[in-house]
Amino acid sequence: MGGDAYAKSAKCVAFEGRIVVVGFASGSIPSPALNHALVKNYTIMGLHWGLYNTKDPRAIRRCHEELTELAAKGAIKPLVSERVPMAGAAAAVQRVADGVTTGRVAVLPQGGAA
Repeated sequence: MGGDAYAKSAKCVAFEGRIVVVGFASGSIPSPALNHALVKNYTIMGLHWGLYNTKDPRAIRRCHEELTELAAKGAIKPLVSERVPMAGAAAAVQRVADGVTTGRVAVLPQGGAA
């Protein structure tokens, strides 16, 4: 997150809360007011998910297993905003890269059910 999303998160984070920085979809990189973090005693933590591929690939497998289990139980319901046929994959990936999508975009294999 970045820009306005970070500013709003910092305003509402609880005492001893945590702000996890995953990316900067807005294009702007915020400069956190560290005095604010000190006063509210919260943590600002970066998460570079791709780095786990080299540093701790087992963590990715464990997370995938847990998320799959939670989804199967209905405990989490990821937002899939678009389902596109394989022929539309390139355009769908471009929309994700452009930051104009909301939720997940699922590319269906040829003959796949929506």
